[in-house]
Amino acid sequence: MTTKGTRRHFKPEFKKDAVALVSEQGYSIPTAAEAVGITANNLRRWIKELKLEESGVRLDAGERAELDRLLREIRQLRMEKEILKKASAFFAKEIK
Repeated sequence: MTTKGTRRHFKPEFKKDAVALVSEQGYSIPTAAEAVGITANNLRRWIKELKLEESGVRLDAGERAELDRLLREIRQLRMEKEILKKASAFFAKEIK
């Protein structure tokens, strides 16, 4: 049993395997949840999340990581662009 205030984290492979018990092997949600040691509500949520990922409505972990990386890169490029604008304006004044 976990102590109050701590959360257990599960790997994506574990979640997919737990969902597969219901979707592929025909277990009921409560039976599958008990078999892997989680709550039925967790398993229901994982099933819903996996369906959304498969339909393309929700990003999976790899897509989320790629999106985060691209957003960081965009912020960096915008900052560099602003620095170059200021530098070009400064040197344009010096030339005149």
